[in-house]
Amino acid sequence: MSGTRGWLVTGAGGMLARDVLARLATAGIPTVAVARAELDITDPEAVRDVLAEHRPAAVVNCAAWTAVDDAETREDDALRINGDGPRHLAEACRELDAVLLHVSTDYVFPGDADEPYAEDAPTGPRSAYGRTKLAGEQAVLTTLPDRGFVVRTAWLYGAGGGNFVRTMIKLESVKDTLDVVDDQRGQPTWTVDLADRLVRLGQAALAGTAPAGVYHGTSAGETTWFGFTREIFRLLGADPERVRPTTSAAFARPAPRPAYSVLGHSRWQQAGIEPIRDWSEGLSSAMPVLLAELQGGNS
Repeated sequence: MSGTRGWLVTGAGGMLARDVLARLATAGIPTVAVARAELDITDPEAVRDVLAEHRPAAVVNCAAWTAVDDAETREDDALRINGDGPRHLAEACRELDAVLLHVSTDYVFPGDADEPYAEDAPTGPRSAYGRTKLAGEQAVLTTLPDRGFVVRTAWLYGAGGGNFVRTMIKLESVKDTLDVVDDQRGQPTWTVDLADRLVRLGQAALAGTAPAGVYHGTSAGETTWFGFTREIFRLLGADPERVRPTTSAAFARPAPRPAYSVLGHSRWQQAGIEPIRDWSEGLSSAMPVLLAELQGGNS
């Protein structure tokens, strides 16, 4: 895998890809960005042609079906993007001797644990979305046992896309009080922090210092959506007491949400990379960026 070959990022129009591209630019890595309009990853011939044209050393797959509830009634459609798409990318990477970094999700787990899920913990998705993402993981790991990297993440937020933090910032200015779920635990993760680890993991993979397989790309620590929102309010200078706890039953949705989405991070040590910092530190760094985006009229 030549060091002169660049990288390719799919799903380039998305929130995470935006920060991956920025991090690659900072690192001085030549990069090709392909949004859905440039590459439909469900089309195996298109995938093969685009990768053969650019011959990347590494591919970061940020393309995904992320509409969790819609997947319950459109699982076949979601599977084409989340399952077949990664398989097509993996097959093309195999032909080029390229590394594939595939972004997955905590939804591959049942969400009923009481301690962080290790990278090798048994999976057991309870939603259509989770099943389709697990299919993508399995395709990558089977097709590229030595060059396939699955990075599971959760509770992502960042600039350039709709997300929980952005919504709470807006609601704080128009609602006297907010009722927020307090019976789901997870790890809020800033896309900038995840993008950094994806790039560093890819660099380590190309250098032969990172073992292939599954990594967990979430922040350290844990909280609930309620605790997360109170910290958002605190950083806004608003009264956290305006945020009130409620249960998941108050916000019934078609797809079940994991009650426990806390992931363990032991694999990073094998790659010589430190895990992502605590979620509250990431949020503190992210808030000025998100506020500047909103105040800039990009709402």
